[in-house]
Amino acid sequence: MALDPGHPRRHWCAQRRIGLTGGIATGKSTVAAILSGSHGLPVLDADVYARQLLAPGTAASQAVLDRYGQQVQTPGDALDRRALGRIIFAHPTERRWLEALTHPLVKEAFTRDLVRHRQAATVVLVAPLLFEVGLEALCSEVWLVDLDEGSQLERLLARDRLSSHEARQRIQAQWPLERKRRLADVILKNHGDLVELAQQVGMALAGQAREA
Repeated sequence: MALDPGHPRRHWCAQRRIGLTGGIATGKSTVAAILSGSHGLPVLDADVYARQLLAPGTAASQAVLDRYGQQVQTPGDALDRRALGRIIFAHPTERRWLEALTHPLVKEAFTRDLVRHRQAATVVLVAPLLFEVGLEALCSEVWLVDLDEGSQLERLLARDRLSSHEARQRIQAQWPLERKRRLADVILKNHGDLVELAQQVGMALAGQAREA
């Protein structure tokens, strides 16, 4: 898909900012590793920020413990992330509460580290909820790691040892991939062939992305 310089939801500046997104278990981390390892690009990751924000002793972690108590607490006062996940994905109101707590802090972390990497020609911003939260406004282009829904469910079940019901809850908590495809500037098809995926990444970096 060709990039549109008049896109109202893109950040236009001298620095190339690639927003990397996709559904859960579609392969965002794999693409991020290619961009970082093979191409040497700085990668800023929303999931890493979220883990740091919810580390023991942080204000956000304490807010979660105050709300849910022992049901999400481990013996060392760390958060039981699996227990927290079961709560927030089963109850949309609780998920919205947690998002309201963490998303502004994650955006602050992106903004802070974009300043730190302001001399880099290209920076990658990885965010599963890039569109949902409006983080595409920080990016000059958005790449979607795409996968058919059946394979997405299969990979999620294998990766996170969830029940089918739990896995579907997590997938449904994000925008459908079909909706994200219409908004992405570049679509990377991830069918499990790492060599082919790396080739697609190289083509996208060179501005030779395939039509979506």
